[in-house]
Formats: sequence, structure tokens, C-alpha cells
Amino acid sequence: MKTLVLVLDLAGTFVFALAGATAGARRQLDIFGVLVLAFAAACAGGIVRDVLIGATPPGAITDWRFLAASVLAGVIAFKWHAAIERMANPVRMFDAAGLALFAVAGTQKALAYELNPVMAALLGMLTGIGGGVVRDVLLAQIPLVLRAELYAVAALGGATVVVLGDQFGAPPVPAALCGAAFCFVLRVLAIRRGWQLPKALQQPAGAAGEKPASERKDARL
Repeated sequence: MKTLVLVLDLAGTFVFALAGATAGARRQLDIFGVLVLAFAAACAGGIVRDVLIGATPPGAITDWRFLAASVLAGVIAFKWHAAIERMANPVRMFDAAGLALFAVAGTQKALAYELNPVMAALLGMLTGIGGGVVRDVLLAQIPLVLRAELYAVAALGGATVVVLGDQFGAPPVPAALCGAAFCFVLRVLAIRRGWQLPKALQQPAGAAGEKPASERKDARL
């Protein structure tokens, strides 16, 4: 289990770092900014997870391999971002892969620390969305999780698959692969087909007896 979580964490770190660095290169950040964004996007979710379950200090700041994976991904994105951009929706595809890997890794680690199944699934979701939230905040835009098609829901779905596999005694590796595949496929389908959760309806101007702005008196009078 420990080896599986480490492999998933490192894979998710590289993929999320690549997504974060590509987004930074798209916004024309310098090399330092791209590397900072790569590390923040890759490791924020894992750091939050480790702090919440008491696995301190977090692995992302004690294991050099996480930093190395982030820097490698950042350099690749900085140097070859033009080639990466030619791929179809590169940031979203990398982000979907990182979301799947981190959701599964977070759930597996929570289960290893003997959290109850519901909280393990929620922590897996939090692990998956954490890096994307930090990346978007650093880029001064509304986080993808608050505006995209089935983002957190996809992470929660993948985490739930892992939890169900654990409850029914399935081997951890097949359960992790199935959870990651479910999350990734659901996220990609949501992107391609525009699946979204219901949004708050905007009240039309002048509704509920409100007068148009031209007819309202100045508030100072």
C-alpha cells in the first residue's frame, strides 16, 4: 500500500505540475514563476491531505522526489510549451489525469491511516482538487472546481470506487486503477460533452417589482 501511494503521488505530482506549468507558460510567466506554479499546483493537494490526517511533515516537503518531479515538469513545459499547446486542450487533459491520480492516492492514504470510508472518499476528493485551486488562485482566475464541468464530482467518483473496492476486499492496485480510470473518463466526457451541475438562475432585471435603474431616485435624495 505504501509503495502504491508513493507511485500514485509521484505520477500525480508530475502530471499536475505539467498542467500548472503549461498554464503559467501560457500566461507568459518567467522561468521562476513557471516553476513556482508547477510546484504549487502539484503539491498543494498532497500537503493539505497529509496535514489533515497527521502525516507530518508532509511528504511533498520532506521527499526530494516530489520537488524533482515538479521541477522536471516545469522545465519541460517552459521549454516545449509550444509543442504541448498543439495538443488538444493540453492543460485540461493533464489536469484530468492529475485529478484522477491524486484523488485515488489521497483515498488510499486516508484508508491506510484508518479513516472511515466516507471521510476517506472526501479526503481523496480534496487531494485531487487542491492543486488546481491553488494554481487558479495564483493565476488570478476563478478556480476550475467552482466553474467547470463535473470537476470535484469526478474526483469524488474515483475516490468512491477506491473506497468500495476496499470495503469489498478488492486488491488495492486494481481498485486504484479502476478509480483513476473512472475519474479520468468522467472528467474527459464532461469536458467533451459539456456536462455540468445545475447553476444558480439569474433574476432578470426589473423582476419582483423592482423599478428600472432609470426610474429609481438617487439614493442620496
